[in-house]
Amino acid sequence: MTDLRIPPERKAHSAYHPVKIGQLTLPGNLFLAPVAGYSDRAFRSLCISCGANFTFTEMVSSEALTRGSGKTAEIMQRADNEEAYAVQLFGGDPARMREAAMMVVEKTHAECIDINAGCPVPKIIKTGAGSALTRDTDRLYAILSSVILAVAPTPVTVKIRSGWDETHLTWKEAAQAALSAGVSAITLHPRTRAQGYEGNARLELITELTALVHQANPSVSVFASGDLFTPENAKSLLDSSQCDGVMFARGAIGNPFIFTQTKEFLTTGAYSEISVEERMQAGWKELSDLVLDFGEVSACRIMRKRFSAYSRGITGGGALRAAIVSASSVQDYRKIFKSYGFPSD
Repeated sequence: MTDLRIPPERKAHSAYHPVKIGQLTLPGNLFLAPVAGYSDRAFRSLCISCGANFTFTEMVSSEALTRGSGKTAEIMQRADNEEAYAVQLFGGDPARMREAAMMVVEKTHAECIDINAGCPVPKIIKTGAGSALTRDTDRLYAILSSVILAVAPTPVTVKIRSGWDETHLTWKEAAQAALSAGVSAITLHPRTRAQGYEGNARLELITELTALVHQANPSVSVFASGDLFTPENAKSLLDSSQCDGVMFARGAIGNPFIFTQTKEFLTTGAYSEISVEERMQAGWKELSDLVLDFGEVSACRIMRKRFSAYSRGITGGGALRAAIVSASSVQDYRKIFKSYGFPSD
């Protein structure tokens, strides 16, 4: 297979380009990150239709999966338009993670397994998973090497944070452990566990990680996540860091068109604005797909926060958000949207 990775000297002239993750070749380098509570099949499908080149499920508990939890099957469902996607796993036990990864490949045929070593949520950390792995690089290595051996040739990637706190920045040690284990790609969210999702991401660390990884093993890709809310953010980070791709997380919530606009911007230097009608129609498509997957009551509850995101920054959005908190049926939404002059289907 031809290696389509773009040499560093060419990236400044072609920020949008194909990228490889192990044996997997993707047509572009704009990804939807694994976002808890959002990256379900309906939202991933919408992002794909808007131009996302690759998507990640929200994180799946290795413990729950191996114990037969029905919810894990819902999280891992492939969208109809997902030609390739990754399932993200979390856990702190190498043997359990190995078993879970094998189950993912068997049940979903996902093209990639991603290991979460970045989640800062206390209930995840106390199990030895998430950000806890960034400061326990021996355990991180054990998990990654065990999973890689079990699911080969399916590529395995890992997402890390910059460290535990500002006095314990361990991204470099975590990256070296991941490289030693044989991962196909490393994603860095350059905030510490202590920061959570607050404060500024130290984007300069992406540049340092990219240099470290590409020097150690040019076949391993580096992806960036954190503070990416506009096409300009993405281009600036791709140009400055020379990383291989970017992941949109919060920047895609209520705005799946960020993929459309970013591809336009990277390839033409400009991008089109998205109308209120287009934004709301995307929300209605998401609601329709959620109803199919979870039923009307659950889907309408989920869409309260999602329609709130779609209505950010638009005239009348505040009143709409105040009204939809009580919506419990599709008809409720139609009535509310119609009364405020927004598209109602």
